Amino acid sequence: MSPFPSTRRFAVAGLRSPDPAERTRSFESIIAAYWKPAYKYLRVRWGGASEEAQDLVQGFFLRAMEKDLLAGFDPAKGRFRTFLKVCLDGYVANEEKAARRLKRGGDAVMLPLDFETAEGELRAARMPSPDSIDRYFETEWVRGLFEMSVSALRDDCLKRSREVPFRLFERYDLLDSEERRPSYANLASEYGIPVTTVTNHLALARREFRRIVLEKLREITASDEEFRREARDLLGAEPGSAC
Repeated sequence: MSPFPSTRRFAVAGLRSPDPAERTRSFESIIAAYWKPAYKYLRVRWGGASEEAQDLVQGFFLRAMEKDLLAGFDPAKGRFRTFLKVCLDGYVANEEKAARRLKRGGDAVMLPLDFETAEGELRAARMPSPDSIDRYFETEWVRGLFEMSVSALRDDCLKRSREVPFRLFERYDLLDSEERRPSYANLASEYGIPVTTVTNHLALARREFRRIVLEKLREITASDEEFRREARDLLGAEPGSAC
């Protein structure tokens, strides 16, 4: 079975849809995937205060939605995330401080973004060097994609009574330290199941996680070519390879 799903539409293409509901869904998908890396990038790249970066991110995505700034992306010219970052840099550079400050409260439109969590992640992370800030945006984009996929996997497993496979995946695959990772035997003892069941559960969770990552990746890229390139870079996936 091919690992490249065909049921999800590209959100970037959806931005040009004549259907307002489709445009809204597409823009919501793009915001979900890009707001956090955009915010962290602004905090590191431009060095402003948290509140200022929040206003800039809010202002950028609202402007992009109102003016269709992202709908004009040409997939033949590169990756969508690179295009978005260039648009973001241009927005920040061209906005005067008085104009970019959103009025909080009142009738102002505010996107429901969890800046507090993003700030906590920034405080806990090692800041990139000045010559790696562009790469930092890409790294945070990947991190955000995987975070969304883990969350979707958790919800899917709970809905389908597969909590144990997800917990095993969480305990074994999501640790950031090899030294803390339990053995299959330890997990089997802890959950009261055979080692073979641990192996099967982890294989199931990994397969589902890969599927979800590819579905979300397809949705937030702009073309089949970009999707395949990103999938190869992230997962080593090739058309026609086993899922």
